[in-house]
Amino acid sequence: MKKFIVFMLLSVLGLGSATAQEWHTDFTEASSIATSENKPLIIVFQGSDWCAPCIKLDRAVWSTNEFKEYAEKHYVMLQADFPRRKRNALPKEQLNKNKALAEKYNRQGIFPFVVVMNADGKVYGATSYKKRSPKEYIAELNAFIK
Repeated sequence: MKKFIVFMLLSVLGLGSATAQEWHTDFTEASSIATSENKPLIIVFQGSDWCAPCIKLDRAVWSTNEFKEYAEKHYVMLQADFPRRKRNALPKEQLNKNKALAEKYNRQGIFPFVVVMNADGKVYGATSYKKRSPKEYIAELNAFIK
């Protein structure tokens, strides 16, 4: 019985990692991947530990299997997080990278802010939190891509 429980636990953990969203945090790396895979780059500006609409968007869209599976095949996802709690603080180097991205692509400081662009940084469009299903959100993101 113990072997069965251990097997089931490992199976569940394995499934969780199989559908894990791959978030990049470095623009240069993400744009390089977007170029090599010929995919659009999506930057998500968020405040993961303080922004209620950011948390809702994460739960309703980014964290769903439907979105994760689609994104893995069609997008390169880049996260620019701005947490406020000390325990969630980013390394200074990462925070500076995120600030530079925000200076270029989110000058109004909107959270969440989702920017859809090509690998060279040409912006196709932008959106924010909307109460939508993953399928509807994917359709909106794809509408920007020409």
